Amino acid sequence: MPNMAVGMTRAATAIDLPPDIELILDISRLLSRVLHPMPTGVDRVELAYVRGLQARLGDRLCYGATNPLGFYGRIESRIAEAFFDDLEWRWQGGKKRRWTRIEAIRQIIRMWPRPIRKPKRQHSRYLIQASPSHLDKRDRVATKVAREQAHFVCTVFDLIPIEYPEYARPDGRSIHLARVETMAALADGLVTISASVAQSIEPYVMASGRRPIMRPILLGVDLPETLIPPTLDVPAPYFVFISTIEPRKNHLLLLHAWRRMVEQHGAENVPHLVIVGRRGWENENIVDMLERCETIAGNVTELSGLSDDALFPLLAGARALLFPSFAEGFGMPVAEALSLGTPVICSDIPALREAGQDIPDYLDPLDGPGWINAVLDYAKEDSPRRAAQLERMKDWRTPTWDAHIDGVLDLIAELERTRP
Repeated sequence: MPNMAVGMTRAATAIDLPPDIELILDISRLLSRVLHPMPTGVDRVELAYVRGLQARLGDRLCYGATNPLGFYGRIESRIAEAFFDDLEWRWQGGKKRRWTRIEAIRQIIRMWPRPIRKPKRQHSRYLIQASPSHLDKRDRVATKVAREQAHFVCTVFDLIPIEYPEYARPDGRSIHLARVETMAALADGLVTISASVAQSIEPYVMASGRRPIMRPILLGVDLPETLIPPTLDVPAPYFVFISTIEPRKNHLLLLHAWRRMVEQHGAENVPHLVIVGRRGWENENIVDMLERCETIAGNVTELSGLSDDALFPLLAGARALLFPSFAEGFGMPVAEALSLGTPVICSDIPALREAGQDIPDYLDPLDGPGWINAVLDYAKEDSPRRAAQLERMKDWRTPTWDAHIDGVLDLIAELERTRP
């Protein structure tokens, strides 16, 4: 059995780590996103690791990356931190335009990997990777770890392409299986984003014959300190669904539910649905509904590329977040909505139960009539179900990035205490 402690552990700080420990954060994922105007969930996690570890370690934190040409090395801290600032500014709405290809090439050149110095005698190194970048290439990862002469700590997001290959790209299962096998073979510490993910990866770790320390640590929620006034004109009452548009997220359930409600009650008596997210893969049926179903055209809006400044006020004003997904590793939108005081109606699956605790209304993701009844109830000003959830929400405790990073550092401290 891997050494696994479920739940949050005691807080650790940089003071808990001996001064002869060197921490390197792999930022390959962020470097690969220079041409993308908006972040994915994994992008946000890697940037949160940057900010959280910076706050605790200061100059003790180093950066490494494999650039788009496949070269791994260290990134000068001053240059990396300027890159993070600019990237974060763009994602929060500071710049609406993309980087041009020329700008992206210049950025990559500025962040060209540099040689790795040998560790000082008796000093320990820990290489932290908070994204799945290059994990499907075990030899490359093994070479990187060997060059750093480091212990390897990885974040595990989910095993969905392995457990539900029908929701992945055609080669998704084989690629993700290679990632999991790399982590099982090379990682000394595994951070899973929920206990359900820990249970999923445990058989692969046991099959490897190794015993890394494994910790389920919930991801944090990163909300703005103040919300700006809403910039989007959406008819009230409205509901929001935040997700990449792909079959696993179950958009079709909501779109068919909205068509049924319009047919039965009339468009003027049906609330609005706002779908926020980029279009993913194998979503032809969903796109057909969005583009060609005239019945729902006046009651459904599709948005993508929203900055945080636009997204969070939109979510805060919704009657509820809807999240009918078939499978998740955690369910960040659920935690974000509850942290904003917005009720949640979501699928009754283990990962979302962890994310939302006892607060949301949980429904079977195949129960169309149940979702229709919930939406119609929550849309009312005097909705008893919504009022009951708002009452439950008084017990909500927002998961924080401070707690997550503390858990990661605590795992590293335990690795250091128990290493030969």
